[in-house]
Amino acid sequence: MTLLFFAVLPILWLIVALSGLKMAAWKACPVALLLSLFASVAYFGMPLDYMGSAVLEGTALACWPILLIITATIYTYHLSVHTGGMEIIKAMLNSVSSDYRVLILLIAFGFGGFLEGMAGFGTAVAIPASMLAGMGINPVSAVAVCLVANFVPSAYGSIGIPLVTLSGIMGTDSAQLATYVALQISLLGLFCPFLMVIIAGGGFQAIRGMVPVCTAAGLSYVLAQLAVSYFLGPELAGVAGAICTMGAIIGTVRFFPQDNPAYVLQKAEIPTVTQRQAFMAWLPFVLIFILLLLTSKLVPTIYDSISQVRTSVLIYRGEGGMPYTFHWIATPGMVILFATFVSGFIQKNSLSDMLDVLRKTLVSLRPTFVTIISIIATAKVMGYSGMTTTIADHTVAATGMMYPAIAAFIGSVGGFITGSATSTCILLGKLQMDAAIAIGAPLDTQIWIAAANATGACAGKLIAPQSIAIGVAAIGVAGKGSESQLLALSMKVYLPFILLLGALVYFGGSLL
Repeated sequence: MTLLFFAVLPILWLIVALSGLKMAAWKACPVALLLSLFASVAYFGMPLDYMGSAVLEGTALACWPILLIITATIYTYHLSVHTGGMEIIKAMLNSVSSDYRVLILLIAFGFGGFLEGMAGFGTAVAIPASMLAGMGINPVSAVAVCLVANFVPSAYGSIGIPLVTLSGIMGTDSAQLATYVALQISLLGLFCPFLMVIIAGGGFQAIRGMVPVCTAAGLSYVLAQLAVSYFLGPELAGVAGAICTMGAIIGTVRFFPQDNPAYVLQKAEIPTVTQRQAFMAWLPFVLIFILLLLTSKLVPTIYDSISQVRTSVLIYRGEGGMPYTFHWIATPGMVILFATFVSGFIQKNSLSDMLDVLRKTLVSLRPTFVTIISIIATAKVMGYSGMTTTIADHTVAATGMMYPAIAAFIGSVGGFITGSATSTCILLGKLQMDAAIAIGAPLDTQIWIAAANATGACAGKLIAPQSIAIGVAAIGVAGKGSESQLLALSMKVYLPFILLLGALVYFGGSLL
């Protein structure tokens, strides 16, 4: 039990520090790293040089690609604000409806899901939260609804990377895995639009009149995600769901217009937007979409070419260490930066102006840099030292044949620690498969349990310090106590979600 206590100590500290002590994430996460370093050496026998190289590998992963992508996406938003493009986008979105309940679905659930499917790594929280806060929606509520919205597409990440990675680890068909993930997410995914409206509207009364819109948004997303997963696999499932839900929201509002004055965000006359203004405003995002698609695995000729520009370095020196590869071009962050600069030049911005906006973006993200480097380094130390495995092993030993009921919870632990479905699949994917084999589960049930690792990670991301840090950085309140508010709010969603996922995985596995 001593080993188990010290294995979970960094996680317990984060829960206490962020929720009880209400510490800023950039202060709490370095302490979690120090605790993991102490436990890994003192109780798990990790040599000091192995520990140091694990921290170094975590730092490398945090900087490239995660922080690169976060910086690039937030820079895109800041430059759009600087050029006035964001005001035009707001005007266009407001033309759909002046009801902010509709706008949070359109921007956080639809546009956010689109960003998650294209780039992942926090873009679906950062950019939509910034847009919503800029429109006048309460900043903390703006981040909260984006965290809830991100539950549905985040298992698929950027062009299906988490599930492609997990299927590679298991040696199974990625389409079957993606279909099982879509099935597990579907029921809770239907509730997400309703939860978002309740959070943004301040209570259940906000649902009044919004049932058709929320139902259309949820149904269109989960059905499109399920269909694309089954027929094509995970790569475009998240993107397809997002595009379908945006169309469904806009279409439903035409038939069921929202005119409740209590939720009107902007009563002033909406300015007329010309086609040229609209094109210029959306240009950065359209260009990002096109370039991400062209440089993804869906276009192997281009992807294979730019993937050759890379450097592989063996950073972690202990058992299980693999060369870490820096993809200098074939990474979403570089593509987003390139697209943003190109669109900036087309919009006739000077290089000095764009660089000045980039400098201000980097300065504003300093607390986020500390948080993310600390939490990813902690995850690496816990993984390599055996701390994460110890947590999972004790859980399997305690549950036996009931293990499928807590498979999603195990995945949520990974999602909480890393803030990434991809990292969770890498960290815990094989462990989940081994546990399924140990209880004698057939192949289909093994894949079902592995899918729970990814869906559980989505739930864990609701309360992940990394996700919360990205959100508060995007709205400019990092280090001001908003993290603890968001954690308390997200926990109210996480707990029922993870319990329902546990029931779905257990009984669904029995049916298989």
